Amino acid sequence: MEDNASDQTQANEQQQQPDMGHESSENETNTPTDPALDFELKLKEQEDKFLRLYAEFENYRRRSAREKAEYLSSASQQMIVAMLPILDDFERASKNNEQVTDIEVLKEGFQLIYTKLGQILESKGLKPIDAMNQPFDFNLHEAIANVPVEDEAMKGKVIDQVEKGYYLNDKVIRFAKVAVGQ
Repeated sequence: MEDNASDQTQANEQQQQPDMGHESSENETNTPTDPALDFELKLKEQEDKFLRLYAEFENYRRRSAREKAEYLSSASQQMIVAMLPILDDFERASKNNEQVTDIEVLKEGFQLIYTKLGQILESKGLKPIDAMNQPFDFNLHEAIANVPVEDEAMKGKVIDQVEKGYYLNDKVIRFAKVAVGQ
């Protein structure tokens, strides 16, 4: 009898297993293992990641623009502060010009101001382009005239500089306007 009871129990378990398997497959369609639901969840995750990344990028772009504006403002402020002593010197020179009768004193005063201005600009990275008697280089010079020359060695070289050119931190910011020998 015990064998019959154990056989009966095993048979009941086997009959229940297919039913349980059937129930679990029905449950699987309602759980994330369903391919359509799984795809929707992944899509929502990706959309969320995209939106967060986009928001982070927008915040970065705004912050970068604000920092750039602050940097430019700060650079302008530093340059203005550096130039204020020159402005003060010009004001003093203007007041003194009304009383000075000696032209040499005026020339000396303007030369001092010019030298001081040159030193300040040089400290900020400004350097003049040396053009005289140099071979013409379109990367540094702007030819405004061709002048006939008798000396063959001067052909293709700068023989006159009408306006100085300048580098700012090794980058040309103004080309030298020159006359070239031909």
